[in-house]
Amino acid sequence: MAAPNKSKIVKQPEKKAVPTMVFKKENYILLIASVLVIVIGFIVMGSGKDLPFDAPIKITVAPIIVLLGFGLGVFSILYTPKTQEAQEDSK
Repeated sequence: MAAPNKSKIVKQPEKKAVPTMVFKKENYILLIASVLVIVIGFIVMGSGKDLPFDAPIKITVAPIIVLLGFGLGVFSILYTPKTQEAQEDSK
């Protein structure tokens, strides 16, 4: 008896997934700007050695600056920049 003809099974090499960036360049720029605004807010909050601890700039203006920085950070995460194709289509 002859042995049955077994065809060879050739496995195709698996394609590796190319990692893509989650954020675009604009998102990172906005995120860095938000960190800078937050740092500026904390510097304003801690500055003024000769000012009393309850000076309006320390208890009102500086926390507003910090909150604006956090708001900019949230915006930078949620922001989706338009692609070149979408910009050309809108013209």
